[in-house]
Amino acid sequence: MKALSVIPGKEGSAELIDVEPPTIRDGDLLVRALAMGVCGTDAEIIRGDYGEAPPGEDYLILGHESLGEVIEAAPGSGFVPGDLVVGLVRRPDPQPCDHCAQDEFDMCSGVYTECGIKQHHGYGQELYTMAPKFAVRVGPSLGELGVLVEPASVVAKACIQALHFLKRSGVSPRTALITGAGPIGLLAALATRTYGLDTYVVDIVESGPKPDLVRELGAHYHSGPATDLSISPELVIDCTGIGRVVAQAAVVAAPGSVIALTGISSERADASRDLNMMNKNMVLSNKVLFGSVNAARGHYERAVEVMGHADSGWLDKLITRRVPMQSWREAMVREPEDVKVVLEIGPQGSCP
Repeated sequence: MKALSVIPGKEGSAELIDVEPPTIRDGDLLVRALAMGVCGTDAEIIRGDYGEAPPGEDYLILGHESLGEVIEAAPGSGFVPGDLVVGLVRRPDPQPCDHCAQDEFDMCSGVYTECGIKQHHGYGQELYTMAPKFAVRVGPSLGELGVLVEPASVVAKACIQALHFLKRSGVSPRTALITGAGPIGLLAALATRTYGLDTYVVDIVESGPKPDLVRELGAHYHSGPATDLSISPELVIDCTGIGRVVAQAAVVAAPGSVIALTGISSERADASRDLNMMNKNMVLSNKVLFGSVNAARGHYERAVEVMGHADSGWLDKLITRRVPMQSWREAMVREPEDVKVVLEIGPQGSCP
């Protein structure tokens, strides 16, 4: 069967290879891959920036944003053939830390692995297996849109944690600021609108699909820095990972606000930046700043819930290109109008 692989750390090594079909262990699900979402992480691994092969192997199968169909499921697994599933990305330490012992794999403080990223083959292969506890069911009404669940789980986690922090003041949030209008930023805007927050999204592009997608949610779009806006958001979700953008958002954030960082920039870090003013602003205004990466099962399930109530036509517009697996190189080249690119792994038209 075919799999999209890379030799970690070696630029130009990505290729479509033949691998043996997976061996099914007792209780595992056998899943036929339908689609794989492509993101900056995949491009960076292909570029050789990072990534780790599983122990004893010299290649890594890519793919952490998944959608598959269950082919075989053991009785009592909670799944049946035909179920659509999304696989969790992070897998726990074999010797569980305190968090893993509570199935909070995303908060693992030990030796975790990540599908398609770190020491664990990903979902970019025609067939794969996984334990039922790592699979999240997606309703048939979402169909191929289920491939958006993994990125949506990241912002679901950020929102859940941020709203938990905001409860400390007893004042309900009214306004949200999202920095970055990529797939994560747009899904964050969907989440904050679902919570009923007046939402502002800032990015650098002035035209194209992103501004329209934001406005279709009933949110506000601005092409420029957050400091141009006359707002005081109680909730900020940064989806850029760019320090200056975070600093600008922190300036406009309301006293007592919460700022969630979900992005990691590919820009080279500059240790010389003076963060004293930002620190002073955070301290004197009782603001909370926290980072969030990956997600636990409950966050995936919340993402499925939010997407299930969203306009499917709007969600479908997030997928701007669908590329067959054999043309995977095209999927890795970013085009100006791209929002989310999806690699179709199953036979054409196989996604419900």
